[in-house]
Amino acid sequence: MFGSLGFTELILILVIVLIIFGAGKLPQLGEGLGKAIKGFKKSVHEADAIEAEAQAQAQAAQQQAAAPAQAITAAPAQATITVDQSAAVAQPATRA
Repeated sequence: MFGSLGFTELILILVIVLIIFGAGKLPQLGEGLGKAIKGFKKSVHEADAIEAEAQAQAQAAQQQAAAPAQAITAAPAQATITVDQSAAVAQPATRA
């Protein structure tokens, strides 16, 4: 945007601003502009932090939702069936 503005154009703009606002108001304008830029940067960083926190919460929720599903699918694989082999041996039938 300022690529086409040269040094003389910037000086001309500064002189016009000086004429409009006066020399006494320039420090106040600079201070206000500085505070505005600082506030903008702070809000951008806060928005990034809020977005990162929201993503972390979403990932945590996905992991919590996936954990019960994994436990259900893993449960049959972990279950073992033991058979008492002494009972499995066929006992001869007695006739009465």
